[in-house]
Amino acid sequence: MATNQGPAVPMGDNAGSLDAAVQRTWRKRTGLSSFARGANEFLRRAGFDRGPWLAVAFAGGIAAWFVLDGPWQWSALVGASILAAIAASTRYRDRPDRSELALALTGLALALAAGVLIVWARSASVGVEAIDYPRVERFEARILEREQQPARERVRLTVAMHDPEAGVARKIRLNLALDRDDPRFREGAVIRLRARLMPPAPPMLPGGYDFARAAWFQGLSATGSILGPVELVEESLERTGLAGIQRRLSGHVRSQMSGSPASIAAAFASGDRGAISDADEEAMRDSGLTHLLSISGLHVSAVIAAGYFLSLKLLALWPWLALRVRLPVVAAAIGALFGIGYTILTGSEVPTVRSCIGAVLVLLALAMGREPLSIRMVAVAAAFVLFVWPESLVGPSFQMSFTAVLAIVALHNAGPVRRFLAPREESWQARIGRRGTMLLATGLVIEFALMPIVLFHFHRGGVYGAFANVVAIPLVTFVTMPLIALGLLLDLAGLGAPAWWLTQHSLELLVGIAHFTAAQPGAIKLFPQIGGFTYFLFLAGGLWLGLWRGRARLLGLAPAAVATLLLAVTPTPDVLISSDARHVGIAGEGDRLLVLREGRSDYAKDNLLEMAGMNGEPIALADWPAARCSRDFCTLMLDRGGRRWTLLMARSHDRIEERALAAACSEIDIVVADRWLPRSCRPRWLKADARMMRQTGGLALFLERKRINRVADHQGEHGWWRDEEP
Repeated sequence: MATNQGPAVPMGDNAGSLDAAVQRTWRKRTGLSSFARGANEFLRRAGFDRGPWLAVAFAGGIAAWFVLDGPWQWSALVGASILAAIAASTRYRDRPDRSELALALTGLALALAAGVLIVWARSASVGVEAIDYPRVERFEARILEREQQPARERVRLTVAMHDPEAGVARKIRLNLALDRDDPRFREGAVIRLRARLMPPAPPMLPGGYDFARAAWFQGLSATGSILGPVELVEESLERTGLAGIQRRLSGHVRSQMSGSPASIAAAFASGDRGAISDADEEAMRDSGLTHLLSISGLHVSAVIAAGYFLSLKLLALWPWLALRVRLPVVAAAIGALFGIGYTILTGSEVPTVRSCIGAVLVLLALAMGREPLSIRMVAVAAAFVLFVWPESLVGPSFQMSFTAVLAIVALHNAGPVRRFLAPREESWQARIGRRGTMLLATGLVIEFALMPIVLFHFHRGGVYGAFANVVAIPLVTFVTMPLIALGLLLDLAGLGAPAWWLTQHSLELLVGIAHFTAAQPGAIKLFPQIGGFTYFLFLAGGLWLGLWRGRARLLGLAPAAVATLLLAVTPTPDVLISSDARHVGIAGEGDRLLVLREGRSDYAKDNLLEMAGMNGEPIALADWPAARCSRDFCTLMLDRGGRRWTLLMARSHDRIEERALAAACSEIDIVVADRWLPRSCRPRWLKADARMMRQTGGLALFLERKRINRVADHQGEHGWWRDEEP
């Protein structure tokens, strides 16, 4: 039987290529489809919790705003994220085998875009331009904030003044010597003064602290020092403000004790750290105990826990109330009020607010009968802080506090740890030993989690912090903080002396632990600047380990391992040049850093030592046998990368005959001068004079690789950085 098969399809030379193209397209679509189904199945099996990862994506958008250079890149990222969210939701929303993937991609993309927009809006709303140049002015100003810093023999005033030259109001931070201070110089008062003003300083060296960025988000236009006497124009009408209460509380605590313990107790009670000496600050930092000086999770949790348990026990003594009201709910509300009051009293700093939010969420979970320590609780607290203060993401305080909390929660939610801590029939010695072992393990995990952050921001970290914290944390939580509260309570009746005596001895023990730990051989690990990619790998690996469940979390070890290898091969800069070219540090010529100038301030020296990853007192080039120094210049030869480098560094501002200078430059590889050099000065590789440094900022030179790291490379078009024209 004949059938109609239609017209015959011609089988020319192009038929094979058409067939191959169809097969390639089919294979590509099949591959993408299989990948999407596999990813969806992985998310489902691994118990993917979108909430914490949305907070991570939100933080990622904020971080991207800081890393990317300018508005067109920020806009492109926002647009690409929104398009990705639309594509994911429309392509996969009706596919049950890809629903997890669709929701994840949509939510993460939108959270990423939201992070960029939030920090962009925050920068535009609070940021103010700095003054154009250093100057000395006489003006009237109203005091906005007063911070006493007796350890540094000064008072720090934040004031508002009118700048007639620019026609705008400016917020300025000034240092006033203690011998010129007057108790009437408090919030709300108007004063007349003469001050030396400086624009907020950018990083002195690549990887250094960026005060200009911090000042931008604080609304500061300048900083400076008050010169001469200060005249009170108008007294403050505010007699009993919160700042006054904080100062009186701090002064009262210090009057009950003496020495370092008095200063630390005042910090615990009121958040006033101005009386803590630099030596104690350094010992606490190097021993891994500096977090105890900042009012954060430990202190807020102790106050809230005390309020919760005391109110619960006292309310239980009232049978009528106990039979009619859920006491845990009432106790949780009272504990929350304790925490909020303590947060406000101690200045409402970002770490304190973060801790208060987290503790209140824990109380809500307890009142509702839910799991109090959860990753979601940490994510909600982090998202709230970042929504209000998105700039806090790039600061060490936010990163360290949330990393520590995440490490604790992730560790204690792990199956093996839950089984290890599960109640069982055992002797009290075994129970105490198990708890002590867990405390030490928690300290070690926190130390490992925080080490990359500490090295990235501070270029040094304590090695024995976990062991010091095993004693210090229980001491502060269960002894010192309750004793301070008891002393303040008994002082209402004039009976607080015994409590303050015990507090004195407990804090002497804390300070002793800090100094003993910091003084041990190898207690401090110094490291030069960590690269941004290496730091990102550490953070990515840590977040993966902390947020995933089961065996899937072990995949986070891969980026952490790669980051560790990169960290091990991170080179130390050979030459460091400050942003004003006045200070030069040279590493690799022995165990001590060579410096061009020995400044009166420790700021430049500390920056050079940190960025070089070196310790000890530096050596002046004029005292180094291999250097040749005159009144005007120092020359030095360095052997790096199989060749000899010659450096010429200016020491004075005296006029040099141009022809002689040009002849000298032609024989030199690197010339450094804190003034403008003539164009005829043409060294073989680099001329770091004032003209160039205004554009680049501080420099780190890696001679073997012939690489230059500039401060300007990490600034982009953000408002706090001025890209100077040559």
